[in-house]
Amino acid sequence: MPTHLIAHIAFLACGGLSCIAVQAADSMGTIKTLKGAVHIERGAHTVDTQVGSEVFANDRVVTGPDSSVGITLRDDTLLTEGANSVLELNKFAFNTTTYDGALDATIRHGSLSVVDGKLAKANPDAVRYSTPTTTLGVRGTEFIIEVGGDGGSGH
Repeated sequence: MPTHLIAHIAFLACGGLSCIAVQAADSMGTIKTLKGAVHIERGAHTVDTQVGSEVFANDRVVTGPDSSVGITLRDDTLLTEGANSVLELNKFAFNTTTYDGALDATIRHGSLSVVDGKLAKANPDAVRYSTPTTTLGVRGTEFIIEVGGDGGSGH
């Protein structure tokens, strides 16, 4: 079925433009591994997670004690969040043809292991990881970020 026809059907089924914006939102990636208590804070809602759940820009991924989550982004970046961690997925855009785009994520507390994907390899300046006190540019292909204390959360 042609893409424009699918969009038109979605527009009619949803009853207007507001649903089209939700339908068109691309996921950043998918949860590939999950251990223990992990949830996503999406706006004012808390979303339970499972292997196969999608993550989106502006999601906040929270892990509990003895928990971890592995996320594969659409450019094949691998993010592994450790126990008692808070990861904010601020922005992600990726063109699968040109490898142009941007990735911006903040680890507020805990640990994050990163294996860079196509975006960082093609355009390292477009990838940024932040902590409450530091912004990291990408110059390698694998690294770990650890943030102690309250992560600037005010708790």
